[in-house]
Amino acid sequence: GRFSPSLAEMEALVIEAFAHLPEEFRRLSGDILIRVEDFPTEDIAEDLALESEFDLLGLFEGRPIGEQLVPQTGEQANRVTLYRRPILDYWAENEETLGEIVTHVLIHEIGHHFGLSDADMERIEMDA
Repeated sequence: GRFSPSLAEMEALVIEAFAHLPEEFRRLSGDILIRVEDFPTEDIAEDLALESEFDLLGLFEGRPIGEQLVPQTGEQANRVTLYRRPILDYWAENEETLGEIVTHVLIHEIGHHFGLSDADMERIEMDA
């Protein structure tokens, strides 16, 4: 009885999940780019030695805030990518709601932007 959301619907779900994160967490996220793609690129899969394109739910790319004291030439904005198909596959196999899974992945990946520990991310998830 579950229907798979399109990329556009998943993006809307991610925007909604981000809007429900604690205000300070959102504010401190700054100019981080958040996007949704179906799967990781071949380069990412190769770099991370993924066994399957379904092995990665999300990815933070960039430098954590604590390492950004001096900008580097040509540096791109930090970005978080959520991967729709692996998230949907995980959702189909678990009892969590899709919104809970998206929120978890979003917090975890943005947490890397801040250099947060898993315990810090769990506390933020509880507040979301």
